[in-house]
Amino acid sequence: MTGRARGVLLVLCGAIFLEGIDVAMLNVALPSIREDLDLSTGTLQWVMSAYVLGYGGFMLLGGRAADLFGRRRMFVLWLVVFLLFSGLGGLATEGWMLILARFVTGIAAAFMTPAGLSIITTGFPEGPQRDKALLVYAGTAAGGFSIGLVVGGLLSAIDWRWVFFAPVILSLGILLAALALIPASPRPDRTGQGVDVAGAVTVTAGILLLVFGVERATHAAAAWTVGTVGTALLLFLAFVVVERSSSSPLVRLGIFRSGSLVRANVSGLLFAAGFFGFQFIAVLYLQELRGWSSLQTSFALLVVGVDAVLSPLLTPKLVARFGHARVIFGGLLVASLAYALFLPLGADWTYAAMFPGLLLLGVAFSLVYGPLTIVATDGVAEEEQGVAGGLLYTSFQFGAALGLSAVTAVNVTATDGTSPAALLDGYRAALAVPLAAALIAAAVSASGLRVRRAGAGSPPADGPGAGPERGDASGGVEQPAGIGS
Repeated sequence: MTGRARGVLLVLCGAIFLEGIDVAMLNVALPSIREDLDLSTGTLQWVMSAYVLGYGGFMLLGGRAADLFGRRRMFVLWLVVFLLFSGLGGLATEGWMLILARFVTGIAAAFMTPAGLSIITTGFPEGPQRDKALLVYAGTAAGGFSIGLVVGGLLSAIDWRWVFFAPVILSLGILLAALALIPASPRPDRTGQGVDVAGAVTVTAGILLLVFGVERATHAAAAWTVGTVGTALLLFLAFVVVERSSSSPLVRLGIFRSGSLVRANVSGLLFAAGFFGFQFIAVLYLQELRGWSSLQTSFALLVVGVDAVLSPLLTPKLVARFGHARVIFGGLLVASLAYALFLPLGADWTYAAMFPGLLLLGVAFSLVYGPLTIVATDGVAEEEQGVAGGLLYTSFQFGAALGLSAVTAVNVTATDGTSPAALLDGYRAALAVPLAAALIAAAVSASGLRVRRAGAGSPPADGPGAGPERGDASGGVEQPAGIGS
């Protein structure tokens, strides 16, 4: 790897670190925000969901824009938007203002992140070199989350608004480094290609309505919920119709012929649903039932950040020995065990009782996140790398939004009153959601193991040297261009 390539990777890792630290800091600041702005649990959940909805809803359009208009151009432009609206979030005086700022910040991340990921996947040759770069990238994202927990606690103790102002400073540094280190590239040839606005509108509206329907299920009539979810499903159907008829589809439907890509996206959606849903309930339990400060909560959850160390050090060795699919499956089983350990949650649990589950969750993240990123982009043609990255991050963010909505709905339904016992009942019920999501994800991942086992003499599942299952629908592998494409 050349010095220039290392510099570019450093900038892109800085951007994904920014995304991780931004989410983690907000997570531990939620109780302080609730108290200052007098927000209900449902509104508080939307402070988180607004970001992941903007992120997940516009990710496919962001990935396509990177392929059409240039990856560096999209990365830099939307980093500026991220910077501006993160700062505006810190100036919010009403809940709706904060939700709006988070939604636009999520949209900015939706364009910035797939552009950054596709710079890596087109700039490093497919195989061990790209795998190493992606695992470092994944470990950096985990490091952002881990550091964000502590920094978020420290900043919240001063004033929760600094949770929004701090990313502005970091964004500015990354922006200057990106302008200096990421080389400009020729404008992509867009002859006969355009932006699929109809596809972007239908899929984004479908995601928004589906999550909104789940979140409002406990507050609205059954007919309203069914109607909302049904409309969302019709919009998804319309999206498929639009993509089939479009000359420049947002997502070429043939890309889904890759079984490994589909499994990676479904598993990523379910894993994110469990992971973010668990975080939301864990923070409420520690701060609102146990009375822990935001800083105490930060240090309690810090052990989850062990994946920042394991992702670049342990995971590559496990992937080399067992293949991506087996490592992902193992990670999902570990996540299931971690959530199961929290089901008998008590009102006076010691940290020692929580530690094993939190540690296992960090291990699980290291085994799942990076390998999923690799499998979801391996073998995809260079001109569709932005879309492939957009699909994966859409799955992550869509899953996060659904997970947050589902645990909130279950929590509200199961909480009968404001007594500590009633709050605990709500938390226990909601913790079943992450466990169910992880178990279903493991089942989906296991189907890939069966497919591999059926092939005589095949290498480790999705491991080095895998055949068409690692590539696109035809089995061909496109050679990536240099850094800065």
